[in-house]
Amino acid sequence: MNPFDALIQAMAAESMETLRHFDLSVALAASMAPERARAWAAMQDVYYGTTKFTRKQALAAQKAHGFSIDELALIERRISGVKDTAERWRLRLELLEVPGGYRAIERAARELIPADTTPKKKQVAFSRPRNGRARITIDTTDRNAADLEHRLRQNLDPTTPAAPQMEQEFWRILDGTAEGVVAAAPRPIVMVPIDAHMRILAGAGDEIELVLTDGTTMTGAEYLQHEFGHALEVAAFHPTHGAVNLYRTKRLANQKQRDLAAMVSPVCAFPGCRHGAYACQTHHVTPWQHGGETNLDNLAPLCRYHNRVNDDDPTRRKRGRITMDRGAPIWASPTGHHHTNTNRGALNQLFGPNR
Repeated sequence: MNPFDALIQAMAAESMETLRHFDLSVALAASMAPERARAWAAMQDVYYGTTKFTRKQALAAQKAHGFSIDELALIERRISGVKDTAERWRLRLELLEVPGGYRAIERAARELIPADTTPKKKQVAFSRPRNGRARITIDTTDRNAADLEHRLRQNLDPTTPAAPQMEQEFWRILDGTAEGVVAAAPRPIVMVPIDAHMRILAGAGDEIELVLTDGTTMTGAEYLQHEFGHALEVAAFHPTHGAVNLYRTKRLANQKQRDLAAMVSPVCAFPGCRHGAYACQTHHVTPWQHGGETNLDNLAPLCRYHNRVNDDDPTRRKRGRITMDRGAPIWASPTGHHHTNTNRGALNQLFGPNR
């Protein structure tokens, strides 16, 4: 074996043994770049150092076999901004499940771990041009960002990547060839337990307090007096069956179904995912091609990445899959453990977590 072959073996096939025997002082003495040497030392500590997450560490070390040191370093860089240690272990284990090499891990990490968008101050920054391209960074309020994103996502061609289309539309807005950004008007929806709804309609629910999605409340009497329609919408929920709706059997969910599914799970249903429900795809828990209907008890918001990797076939058991529990989506791991991503859904707000 020549020196180059030995290097490739140490960096790839024998990467975990390389990390196990890594010595920071020896590496620095051999003029290894300090930043790279410290990164390797940190990875050694992750997989072989002291931790209270010993089971996760052992599982990660097992999964990491077959990954190159550069791929393991990429995972650590991408999860480094996550403050919670348990969450870092969860993300590390998920990224160690990604097949396809360095670029596939990089794509998965971008979708799993969105960059921190909390602005320190409102500002616009421009990068230096490079190869005919430059980057514009805008730090603004989440409301402004949401309005702009909503506008740029209008009329996208789903058969081609969204980002280039949004960039083109952005400049069309600025040069006046396309309509501008309109601030989104909040659309409050009344969340009504189905039994309370029946009592109110029977005239016995004047003291019942109802919650709206804009954070306000109203009594049962005010509910009956309110002029519904464009100003206000009503969504009814059953404590064990979830959202109540007029079901349709078309392949694509209608807007009311998307709204109700988003109220049950305001974010992607996959644990740890931060993508909001309205930026997600509407996932069929039992796939349409396997007979699943476009009904609320079979719909859940999943971001594009988690919708793609979900084990639609329950016998596959590779990445885990979304199932339904009493009207709400939960994630079932390949080993059968169940996890929810949020406690902010309508069913938890109306009936509590142990409904």
